[in-house]
Amino acid sequence: QVQMVESGGGSVQAGGSLRLSCIPSSPTFTRYATAWFRQAPGKEREFVAAITWSGQTTAYSDAVKERFTISTDDAKYTVNLQMDNLEPEGTAVYYCAARKAGWGRKASDYETWGQGAQVTVSS
Repeated sequence: QVQMVESGGGSVQAGGSLRLSCIPSSPTFTRYATAWFRQAPGKEREFVAAITWSGQTTAYSDAVKERFTISTDDAKYTVNLQMDNLEPEGTAVYYCAARKAGWGRKASDYETWGQGAQVTVSS
């Protein structure tokens, strides 16, 4: 079963930056939209950002807009999430998810998930 594979998590002080990357476990996996979600301890999983396969359409939650950037490489294989000016509220496990349809904001919209990458932001 194909999964998404996240990399790049870690710890940073408030105001710092981290970059997450996501690839499918199989290079032949076909997806249309990829999204990042995050889940903090004791909270529900929440939408962070999404991008269509072409990279032409992106969407962000209000909480990260203007600070996070989602992008895809020229081969449309890797999806990156550049996170700048991180806040302690950004501490969470970040999940990459993909679907074979247009992007959505609900976790239930996505069929294929990764194991998650821990991001810790200290004040």
